[in-house]
Amino acid sequence: MTTDTLTADLRRLLAAVTDDLRGRSDRDDLSWAVALRAEYDDARRAGRTAFTWSQWRDGEIDQAAVAWVLGTVFVRFCEDNDLVAQRLIAGPGDGLRLAVDAESAFYAADPRAGTSDWLHTAFGALADLPATGGILDREHSLVWRITPGDDVCRDLLTYWRTTGDGGSLAHPLTTDDLDTRFLGDLYQDLSELAKKKYALLQTPEFVEEFILDRTLDPAIAEFGLTGLR
Repeated sequence: MTTDTLTADLRRLLAAVTDDLRGRSDRDDLSWAVALRAEYDDARRAGRTAFTWSQWRDGEIDQAAVAWVLGTVFVRFCEDNDLVAQRLIAGPGDGLRLAVDAESAFYAADPRAGTSDWLHTAFGALADLPATGGILDREHSLVWRITPGDDVCRDLLTYWRTTGDGGSLAHPLTTDDLDTRFLGDLYQDLSELAKKKYALLQTPEFVEEFILDRTLDPAIAEFGLTGLR
C-alpha cells in the first residue's frame, strides 16, 4: 500500500471520528464531554482563551480524532513488524485470528465493555512499553480524555481487519527496515491543525542528513559511541 492510499483512507476515517466526537461533545451524560466543557470554562475565566466554546471545542476534537486514528496506525505498525507480543487489532498470519479471539475474551470477561474500551486496551499496550510510552502517554494523549462512540471505533477495527481475496490483510504496515518516517508524513497530512496552528511539519530528509553529517558523524569520529545520546 502506498502512503497516498493510506492517507486517503485514513482521512475518510478521520472525518467520521471527528463528526462523532463533535456530536458527542455537548452531551451531559458523558463524563469526558462534561470535563471538556469545564476545562473550557476555566480557560475562559482565566483569560487563557478568547475563543467561543465551539471554536475551542473543535480544536480539541480535531486533535483527539487524529490521535485516535494515528493510535491505531501505531498499534498496527508494531503488530505487523513483530514489535509487540500481543495481537490486539490484527496482524499477518494468525495475527488477525489472535486479535479477534483476544477481543472476544475481553468482552466475555466484561460484558459492559465496548469497542472503545478494546481500543483503549490496544493503546495501553503501547503506553506501557518504554519505547512507545511517549506516543500514547496516559497523562497527555487525548485518546485517554476524549472518546468516540463504539460504532466509529468498530469502523476503525474493520478497516484494519479487512482482507483481500487471498485472505491476507488489505492494509498491511510491514516494512523491511522499520522506517517510521511515513508516520510523521501521516500526522502532518491528517492534521490541518498541526500544520496551520502549530506549524508542525516533518523535516525534509536532505536537511536531516545535512545536520547529522555536520554534528553526529563528527562527534562519533572524535568521541566514539560510548555514552553517546
